[in-house]
Amino acid sequence: MADSVDFENLVVGYYSPLYQFAFSLARDEAEACDLTQQTFCIWAEKGHQLRDKSKVKTWLFTTLHREFLGARRRQNKFQHIEIEFVGEELPVIPPASVNQLDTAQLLAALAKLDEIYQAPVALFYMQDCSYNEIAEVLEVPLGTVKSRLTRGLGKLHQLLTGESAGSRPTRNNL
Repeated sequence: MADSVDFENLVVGYYSPLYQFAFSLARDEAEACDLTQQTFCIWAEKGHQLRDKSKVKTWLFTTLHREFLGARRRQNKFQHIEIEFVGEELPVIPPASVNQLDTAQLLAALAKLDEIYQAPVALFYMQDCSYNEIAEVLEVPLGTVKSRLTRGLGKLHQLLTGESAGSRPTRNNL
């Protein structure tokens, strides 16, 4: 078992971002709470096995994502597509006039995305994870992360603005 002081600090430091990630995946408060709580329960049982304490964030997000996938395994079938095979299909998104979106609008639009795109978009924009961190958390290749992120952002842009895709998105123009 992880000692109580470390566990308390871990919960204080990571509860909110884990809950936000869980909510972006589950689209349901109760399920997001359950996923977050389950993640900390697993940490209490197995956290002591983590040798590199600098990877706590990645471990927690990966564990939460695995729990989400386990609950949805029968419903979700993720298609693996290498980015080099679909590069021409990727949308190009122009800078949007969406700089003043509120969180509720963004979460509502994110909830409308296909589940395959929700996790990469939520991790990238809401949790400020790098492509490599997202690939680790979702356990998919880096090219798949980039492809899903680009497509997800294109669809999110369309949902938020009603415009069709035109140029590639960045953190600054969504």
